[in-house]
Amino acid sequence: QVQLVESGGGLVQPGGSLRLSCAASGSIFSIMGWYRQAPGKQRELVASINGGGSTNYADSVKGRFTISRDNAKNTVDLQMNSLKPEDTAVYYCNVLTVRFGVYWGQGTQVTVSS
Repeated sequence: QVQLVESGGGLVQPGGSLRLSCAASGSIFSIMGWYRQAPGKQRELVASINGGGSTNYADSVKGRFTISRDNAKNTVDLQMNSLKPEDTAVYYCNVLTVRFGVYWGQGTQVTVSS
């Protein structure tokens, strides 16, 4: 059974930093990433990374966010710097497994406000 455990998130002032972590278990994971959903908006891709370390970022976070992955531990982290109020959203860990398809984490709130 695939399980995703997210940690991190919280309240931070504009310009601050946060780090999100997701620990996955129960399968082999080809692509791991983070999505976010702000109130009244569609869920969108923030960043993703494959097993070889190739990354993909939303234009809105390029240069500010960094995604990383530990294949041995099946973890994926999102380091978020220079946070803006528009980064406020629920952030979801997302994984694509080799055998069982796509799974989502429970979500963690990130609020950027002074």
